[in-house]
Amino acid sequence: MKIVTLDGDTLPSSLTPPNECDEWIWRGDTPAGEVADALQGAQIAITNKVKLTADVLRNLPQLRYICVAATGYDCVDVACCRKLGIAVSNVPGYSTVSVAEAAIGYIFALRRHLLEYHQRAMTEWRSAPHFCIHGSPIEDIEGATLGIIGKGDIGRAVARKASALGMTVLFAERQDAEKARDGYLPFDDVLAQSDILTLHCPLSAQTNQLFNADVFGKMKPGALLINTARGGLVDDAALADALRRGQLGGAALDVLAEEPPRSPTPLLAQDVPHLIMTPHVGWASRRSVKNLMAGLSDNLSGWFAGSVRNRVA
Repeated sequence: MKIVTLDGDTLPSSLTPPNECDEWIWRGDTPAGEVADALQGAQIAITNKVKLTADVLRNLPQLRYICVAATGYDCVDVACCRKLGIAVSNVPGYSTVSVAEAAIGYIFALRRHLLEYHQRAMTEWRSAPHFCIHGSPIEDIEGATLGIIGKGDIGRAVARKASALGMTVLFAERQDAEKARDGYLPFDDVLAQSDILTLHCPLSAQTNQLFNADVFGKMKPGALLINTARGGLVDDAALADALRRGQLGGAALDVLAEEPPRSPTPLLAQDVPHLIMTPHVGWASRRSVKNLMAGLSDNLSGWFAGSVRNRVA
């Protein structure tokens, strides 16, 4: 049994090879053009973000199982896998607490302008005439309205934490829905009412660049946007423009459409105000990493025992 990990360097620690594995190949990274060659003869592939497209999958007749080292599995063409009889598993829920806490942390950072006031303390406080320095208005979290896009495990976890802080929580129905389900409000209503919007939905053809210039125009003036889900949910150029014009009051992003951002992106320009960006680490608390490694091991054990756990295809 040959197992190949395609991007092991995305994980803070290494996985222990299963006893059933005869050949264990742990690649730190695999460029797109080398994926098919790297997986030749492999029965199992482990990937985090390296894409397994239909063109690659059709040239891997021995591949029987793909284990995604994440909850989101948009890096794998699952429709093709179903046609080819390749099972696919993910690791659900391992980072729910970490991502939910990250979203809440970004709310505090943006509403209280923590980065700005840190910079003012470092550069202005010594010469200030009074004990405090006033800059951007500081807003409370209690009493604010939080709109949540996506009602999965993470969205619900964010809702619980926000409610405990005294926030009003709204869940948005799908943008194209004719009627809002129980527990949801129409998409545009949530845009108009929310002081903060946080994204926790999958990336798909329907949600690609869901947050664009048109949607930003429907949001409450000065509202905040938080994205810890997938970078492709947001139109980067439109967001940069909305921040520059003050249409939005700020944004916090842990994800971009291209990671790492090798190509130029408007969001990395120096003149984009009120933007916090972190390099896709919202998931990476020590407990979440431990959960992820345990989930991967459990998925592999299930495969060897004849039971596909956490199957998505």
